[in-house]
Amino acid sequence: MVSYPSLIKSFAAKIFSLALLCLLSFPLASCGLRQQMIADGGVSTDTTTSFTDGDHQDGQVSAFADIEITTSGRSYPFKAALALKRPCYLRMELLPVIGVPDFVLAASPEKMNILIPSRGELYSGQPTADHLKKFLPWPMAIEDLVMILTGASPSLPEKNIAYREFREDSVLHLEMKAPSGLSQIIRMNNNKPVKMIRKDEAGRELYSVQYFYVDPNGDLPQQIIITLNDGTASLSVTYSDVKIEKPADLSIFHLDIPAGIKEIPLE
Repeated sequence: MVSYPSLIKSFAAKIFSLALLCLLSFPLASCGLRQQMIADGGVSTDTTTSFTDGDHQDGQVSAFADIEITTSGRSYPFKAALALKRPCYLRMELLPVIGVPDFVLAASPEKMNILIPSRGELYSGQPTADHLKKFLPWPMAIEDLVMILTGASPSLPEKNIAYREFREDSVLHLEMKAPSGLSQIIRMNNNKPVKMIRKDEAGRELYSVQYFYVDPNGDLPQQIIITLNDGTASLSVTYSDVKIEKPADLSIFHLDIPAGIKEIPLE
C-alpha cells in the first residue's frame, strides 16, 4: 500500500501549492448539497447555484490559469489547465515547462481519479474529503472549489440558513448564518460577487475571497484571490484563454487508466 506521507513529500512543491486550494472549502460540504435559506418573513429559496445568472452558470468553463501561492514570505507560481462545471465537476492539470502534466485530478459527483504519471499510479474512489486528504494536507470540498473558481460563492453546509440583505451605496451585502453559527458575508456589485468572507461558529474569520473583473459586464472574474484570516497564506488565480460552452458530454471529467499505469483503489 502506498505511503501517503512519502507521496506528499515527493511532490512537495506541486502538491503543497494544490493543497492550499482546499482553503477555499472550510468547512466541508458534500457535492450536490441543497441549501435552504430562511428569509425575513419566512420565505425560503434554494441557493444551490450562483447568485448570478451568467452564461457560464450551466456551461463548462475551460481555461489556463496562472496560480501563485504566497506563504511564509515566499511565492510559489505555477501553471494549470482547468475545466469546471457546476456544481462539482473538476479537472485540474498541473503543467510543467515541457512534457506531460505532473498531476491530474478529475472529479465528478460519482468518482474521483488522481493520476501521478511519474509514479505510474492512478488513485480512484469517491470524491470525498477523506479521500482527498490522503494527498493534501487539508480536506477539500469539490463543490466549494468549483463554485468559487466559476465566480460564485459556495453554500454553507447546513439547512435552514437565515439571511438578511442591505445596501451600502451600490454594493449589496448578503449575510447568511447557519444554525450552528457558521456564517458568511457576500458583497455584490452589478449582481456579481466582489468579496466573500467566511466565519466560523464563534464569528472568527476563516478566509476571504476577492473577485476581480476586467470587463465590468463580464460574469467570470479574470482574477480570484483567497486570503487566510491570519494573513499567513494567500492564493491568486488569474485566468487566460477562457472558453465557456455547453458540452455535449462530460467525458473530460472522467479519467481512463492509461496503459502501464497501476490503479490503486481509495475505498
